[in-house]
Amino acid sequence: MRAEGQAHIERIEAALALVRRSLDWERALRRLDELNARVEDPALWNDPKRAEELMRERRRLDAAIGTVREISSEMADAVEFVELGEAENDDAVVAEGLASLAKLADRADADKVQALLAGEVDGNDTYLEIHAGAGGTESQDWAEMLMRMYARWAERKGYKVETVEYQAGEQAGIKSATLQIKGENAYGYAKTESGVHRLVRISPYDSSARRHTSFSSVWVYPVIDDNVEIEINDGDLRIDTYRASGAGGQHINTTDSAVRITHLPTGVVVASQNDRSQHKNRATAMNMLKARLYEREMAMREAVAAGEYQEKTEIGWGHQIRSYVLQPYQLVKDLRTGTTSTSPGDVLDGEIDDFIAAALAQRVTGETVEVEDVD
Repeated sequence: MRAEGQAHIERIEAALALVRRSLDWERALRRLDELNARVEDPALWNDPKRAEELMRERRRLDAAIGTVREISSEMADAVEFVELGEAENDDAVVAEGLASLAKLADRADADKVQALLAGEVDGNDTYLEIHAGAGGTESQDWAEMLMRMYARWAERKGYKVETVEYQAGEQAGIKSATLQIKGENAYGYAKTESGVHRLVRISPYDSSARRHTSFSSVWVYPVIDDNVEIEINDGDLRIDTYRASGAGGQHINTTDSAVRITHLPTGVVVASQNDRSQHKNRATAMNMLKARLYEREMAMREAVAAGEYQEKTEIGWGHQIRSYVLQPYQLVKDLRTGTTSTSPGDVLDGEIDDFIAAALAQRVTGETVEVEDVD
């Protein structure tokens, strides 16, 4: 096998190995057999809600397992085709086989990311909060740049974006904003974006044209439905109303319709201002609070299973997951996976799928990399 073909095979095998690991392959095969037997039982539909849950699980497992098997089979056929061409010194046959392997490697990488979205709520819509860090106008402008980046990313994927909460900056940018992103697997894709994002650039607000470093945080949590039970005591809540401001949506007005809810035991704060009705904003904020508490509990469970748990860190140096350098050179670098891009403009225009794919894969492998930050 030529080096080019071997490289394609290695890409395919690595992708398939990651999917098998994420599924816990042998357990997934047994579970699919169980589900196939369950759906043959007419009594299953006596509980429609439970039946639909099992059907969704069955469809997901069947699709993931079927994809692995199909790609494995097609790879074997393509390898046999290349080897046949090499044995007969037929360059045209070899070229056709290599082209099939290359196409299959691209497909395996794409399907790998889809298969990694196997979490309980990965298929849900998502909330995405952005908060400016210390630094005044610089950080607030950076927070707005991030808000645009995620809105553009969502639009590229065909998702719908709504602004739930928006606090304008003092001179430019935003102090904070919350987006609701609606679409299949929105949370599954976006969840790895939680963390502190660092920007290095020549400040447009500095008359001396000095280089500035700014920080903003992103917090992602799933939209959950009424099937998820989260117990919240009224006595644990502080509810404030205030006047909405900025570009929160077409219904923003001058009444105190915006609602902010603080969950005192955890310090979790959510806000909604996207409706002129205070009652509706309060209902939205309560749903957001339930989602935040649910995500917090899930994160703690995952971390305990991994042997560690850290509270949300301060927005500043040393806690960032990704750095975006615009001057004196152009580079975006993810500090968890080592993934880079030399086109920050494209990244800030929403091209972040490579970073997401690498972070999702790292969650499965558990492997960490020693990555130095960029100056």
